[in-house]
Amino acid sequence: MSEMPSSARVVIIGGGVVGCSVAYHLAKLGWSDVVLLERKRLTSGTTWHAAGLIGQLRATANMTKLAKYSADLYGSLEEETGVATGFRQTGSISAALTEERREELFRSAAMARAFGVPVEELTAAEIKARYPHLNIDGVTGGVWLPSDGQGDPANIAQALAKGARMRGAQVREGVKVTGIARTGRRVTGVDWTAEDGATGHIACEAIVNSAGMWGHEVGRMAGVTVPLHACEHFYIVTEGIEGLGTLPVLRVPDECAYYKEDAGKILLGAFEPNAKPWGMEGIPESFEFDQLPEDFDHFEPILEAACNRMPLLAEAGIHTFFNGPESFTPDDAYHLGLAPEMDNVWVACGFNSIGIQSAGGAGMALSQWMEDGARPFDLGDVDIARMQPFQGNRHYLFERSKETLGLLYADHFPYRQKATARGVRRTPFHAHLLERGAVMGEIAGWERANWFAEAGQEREYRYSWKRQNWFENAAREHRAVREGVGMYDMSSFGKIRVEGPDAESFLNHICGADLAVAPGRIVYTQFLNETGGIEADVTVTRLSETAYLVVTPAATRRADQAWMARHVGEARVVLTDVTAGEGVLAVMGPKARDLMARVSPADLTNAAHPFGHAVEIEIGMGLVRAHRVSYVGELGWELYVSADMAGHVFETLWEAGQDVGLKLCGMHMMDSCRIEKAFRHFGHDITCEDHVIDAGLGFAVKTDKPAFIGRDAVLRRKETGPKTRMVQFLLQDPEPLLYHNEPIVRDGEIVGYLSSGNYGHTLGGAVGMGYVPSFGESAADVLGSTYEIDVMGVRVAATASLRPLYDPKAERAKA
Repeated sequence: MSEMPSSARVVIIGGGVVGCSVAYHLAKLGWSDVVLLERKRLTSGTTWHAAGLIGQLRATANMTKLAKYSADLYGSLEEETGVATGFRQTGSISAALTEERREELFRSAAMARAFGVPVEELTAAEIKARYPHLNIDGVTGGVWLPSDGQGDPANIAQALAKGARMRGAQVREGVKVTGIARTGRRVTGVDWTAEDGATGHIACEAIVNSAGMWGHEVGRMAGVTVPLHACEHFYIVTEGIEGLGTLPVLRVPDECAYYKEDAGKILLGAFEPNAKPWGMEGIPESFEFDQLPEDFDHFEPILEAACNRMPLLAEAGIHTFFNGPESFTPDDAYHLGLAPEMDNVWVACGFNSIGIQSAGGAGMALSQWMEDGARPFDLGDVDIARMQPFQGNRHYLFERSKETLGLLYADHFPYRQKATARGVRRTPFHAHLLERGAVMGEIAGWERANWFAEAGQEREYRYSWKRQNWFENAAREHRAVREGVGMYDMSSFGKIRVEGPDAESFLNHICGADLAVAPGRIVYTQFLNETGGIEADVTVTRLSETAYLVVTPAATRRADQAWMARHVGEARVVLTDVTAGEGVLAVMGPKARDLMARVSPADLTNAAHPFGHAVEIEIGMGLVRAHRVSYVGELGWELYVSADMAGHVFETLWEAGQDVGLKLCGMHMMDSCRIEKAFRHFGHDITCEDHVIDAGLGFAVKTDKPAFIGRDAVLRRKETGPKTRMVQFLLQDPEPLLYHNEPIVRDGEIVGYLSSGNYGHTLGGAVGMGYVPSFGESAADVLGSTYEIDVMGVRVAATASLRPLYDPKAERAKA
C-alpha cells in the first residue's frame, strides 16, 4: 500500500455511492487534500446490490431537484471518466389498485408538473399498452414518468470515485477508521488500521460520515447521533426471458413490489409492510459483498401476488434469490448535513433504498454546504439536525425500522402517523388528555393530542385523501376556539433559555427584531441568514435583565439551538433546553377571559395584561406564567407551568371550564385556525431559502437597530421589492381538500405550488398558502389575476389575498 497521508482537509468515511459522490463533488469544487477511506472495497456494503432505480419525482421540490441532478450527472459521467454507468432513461410506471392510491398518484402527477418533471396520468388500458406483460385486473390507473431511468450502482460509484481521483482526491480501500480524535466541538483527526495491519493517524479539518449502515457506529465515535438501522431487503432475478425487450421500471405499491428489466431478465423487489431488522449485535467485521440467508417464506406472499400481476414470472425460472442489508432511518428520509453536536462533523448516510437516485444530488448539496458554510437551499427534509438524541437508542431503532421499510410503498396519506416505537416522550398532561378522548400523533418523539374522539367513537385514524374520520371532530374543536373557548397542550414546543450578561446583545445579533425590551415583553421574530432567508421562526420572552426564553416548533428545537450555539462566539451566554421542565396549556377563544377569571384572582384586562406580555399569575393553588399570544388568532393565553404543578393546573382549568363549555382541542385544530389567519408554518411556508420580506414578515424585522445577521439582505430587498409574495388562497368550491404542493395556476399558467394547506372551517373551504413570483409587480398587480389551484388534475377557482382572510386587523386576539 502506498504511503498514507498524515493530514487532510477532509476525511470521508465510507466508500459507497454516497461517499464517492461527496469526494467527487468536493474535488470538483477545487478542494485539495480530500481523502476517502473504505474499510474493505468500494461499494462492498449496500451499493453493490442496490436495484439502481433512478426516479426523479420526490415529495418536495428540493428533493426532486436533487434527484433530477443525479440523473443528469449519471448521464454525463461515462463520457467524463470512461466508466460505463449503465444509465438508461427507460421511464417508469406506477400502477394503482385502489381509488385511494389512484388519488395519491394523480396528486403526485399534479405536483410533478409544478416541479417541472414530465408526467402523464394513465388509465389501466394505457398502462397495458406501455407494459403489455402486466395483468391489469383491478388496476384503477397510474402515472408515467418518461425521464426516470435505471443504472448500474457499482459502476456509478466507481465512476464517481474515478472522477474524484482525476481531480486529486485520494481514495483508499482496505483502510478502516478505528477511532476519531476530538477536542471540544471539533474533530481533529482519525485513527486507521489497514488490512495488512498497518496503523496510523490522519489529522483533518473535518470528517464526512458516509458509512452507510455503519453510520450509527461511526457517529458514536465522533460524538454524534446518527439514527439508522439495517434491514433485510429482498429481491429475485429471473432466468433470461426470450424476447423480453426493454421495459420501463414498474411499481405496484399496493402489492409492495417493483419490477426492473435488465439484460433480458426481470428483477422483482419488495418493500413489505413488516420488515426484518438486521445487525442488532453489530455488523460482522468480515462483512464485504455479503448476502444474508434466504427467507423464502417471508418473500413468498410478494412473489405469489407478483406472479398473478405479471404471469410470465410464473413461467420464468428464478436465477437469483437475493437478500442484502440496507439502512433505514426513523422517518424514511436520509441524513445530510452538519451534525448538531459538533462543528466539523458532516453526515451523508441512511438512504432508505433510494441511495443511487439520491447520491449525486446529495453529494452536490453537501459539498456546496461545506464550501459555503451555508445550505445551498432548504434541506430541512433531510437535515440531520431534525433528529433527536433519543432516536439513536438501539431498541427504538429496532422497533421503528420494522415499519419504515414498508412505508416506502404504503399509501402516503396526509396526517399518517407512525405505528411503531411510540410513547417515548410524553407531556405532563398526557394521561389527562388520554382519559378525555385524545387521539395522539407524534413529532420529534413527542406524543401530542391531534384530535379528540367523542364518547363511543373509535380512537384511531381512518386514513384517506378525502375527509378522514376525525374531520368533523376537528371542525367542532375549531368552532369552539372561534366561538367559545378551547384548551390544547403546547408543551412539546421547544423552550430554550438564554441567560447571561450578554443575552440581550446576543439575541439582537441573531434575531431580526429588537430584543432590547422590558422584562415581560414577548417578541415575535426570526433568525435570519446572510441572504435574508429564515433559519427559525420563534417567539422570545424577556424574563429578566439577563434571561430570555426562546420558544420554537417542536420539530426544530434541536436545529434552532445548534444555530444559536454556533453564533455565540465570545458572548457571555448559556443556552439551556428547558422544554421538558414546563408544561404549556393554551386557553383560546372569545370566552377565554371568562374561564381565566374563574380560576385566577389576577387582573386579566387589556389594561393590566395587554397582548404580547407575559405575567406570573396564580391559578388554583399554583403559579403559572401567562403569555398573552396566539397562534390561532383569538383572545387567549399560553400558560407555562412547572411540570410538578402541571396536573393541578390542568384539573383546575378543566373543572372550571365545565361551566363555560370548555372543549379540549388538538393540533389539527391549531393548524386549521392558523392557516385561516395566514400565520406561516416553519418548514413549509418559510425556510432558509425564503426571504423574510417575500414571506410577508418584514414587519418583524427592525433594521434601525445595530447590525444583525441578514440586515444587509433585508435592506436590499426592501429597496428592490419582493421577488415573490406569500399569497393566501381560499377555494371557492367547499368540497376539495388541500394539503401542500398543489400547483398554483395564475391566469392559466402554473407559477408555483402551495407550501401548506388545510381546511378553513370558519371560512368555509380549503385554504392554502404559497409563493407567487411578483418581481416588479405591485400588490394590486398580483391580486389582479385569476387564480386556480390544481387538485388532482382539476383546476379549482380560488380567491387570493395578501392579507389574512380571517380577522385581517387582528382585532380578536387583542379583544
